[in-house]
Amino acid sequence: MRQLLSILLGATLALAGIAPTHAQEYPDKPIRIIVGPGPDTLARLVGQRFTEAWGQQIIVDQRPAAGGIVAADAVAKAPPDGYTLLLSTGSFTINTALNAKLPYDFLRDLTPVSLMATIPFILSVRPDAPYQSLKDLVEAARAQPGKLNYASAGNGTPPHLAGEMLKQMAKIDMVHVPYKGVAPAITDLIGGQVQAMFAVAPSGLPQVKGGKLRALAVSSPKRYSQLPDVPTVAELGYPEFQVVGWNGLHAPAKTPTAIIAKLNQEIAKVLKSKDGQEKALAAGFEPVGSTVEEFDAFQKADIARSARVIKAANIKAD
Repeated sequence: MRQLLSILLGATLALAGIAPTHAQEYPDKPIRIIVGPGPDTLARLVGQRFTEAWGQQIIVDQRPAAGGIVAADAVAKAPPDGYTLLLSTGSFTINTALNAKLPYDFLRDLTPVSLMATIPFILSVRPDAPYQSLKDLVEAARAQPGKLNYASAGNGTPPHLAGEMLKQMAKIDMVHVPYKGVAPAITDLIGGQVQAMFAVAPSGLPQVKGGKLRALAVSSPKRYSQLPDVPTVAELGYPEFQVVGWNGLHAPAKTPTAIIAKLNQEIAKVLKSKDGQEKALAAGFEPVGSTVEEFDAFQKADIARSARVIKAANIKAD
């Protein structure tokens, strides 16, 4: 009997040690980061550092179809072992607020790892436009209801929601013109086919610095480090205005907390290092490297904010 009890106790202790031992050994094979819409810049930046730190290959797998739904669904249904991760963006929180028939539940089936960086949108017009400021644009829109229009990268995208939020807060009527991507929208803005656009920073910044567009304001709660003289929309009379693009990392739900913590700590090291910050800033991002709890609160607030704008504007999924 004593021998049997000893064997059972040993087996129990061995089983209790499986999870932490597995987490300590993680990773022992390649990690896949699935990318939906948007650039894969940060996936490659942190992926390179993961490889340097852990000696494992990082595979960046781009699946932009359906506005990120394909990418999120693949990760939501992957084994919760830390080897399949999602480069998440604002498109995923908007999809959650916009589409009740997703094949996954973003908050239930995916767990936050880290908010890696935010990306402001630059409210831009042509340099020869009569609008020298946000106030000028708003006054022109009020004087000509439904005559001015603004571009976006597509229905339900963050720039679309930024435009609708401005319309709601400023009580103006501007026509939304959706494009199939950022590039054609900016091309038509420069060409004068549309009057304004909230251009995502990595795409809009070169045009502003090159003199092809004029920046009236930025959408973020704080000024953009690359355009410190351009005020925020919030500063200009709309204190509740806030729309940012962002990149984060998510894992399948039920991924061991020790693995989530290991990923989070390594991301923080990358994005708080001088080299990591320089590379993120050069790509147009504002590096963050949050805690898991901070990212969880951020994504829930983003979903709630998007839902309010979508409901007020009666935006429907394509």
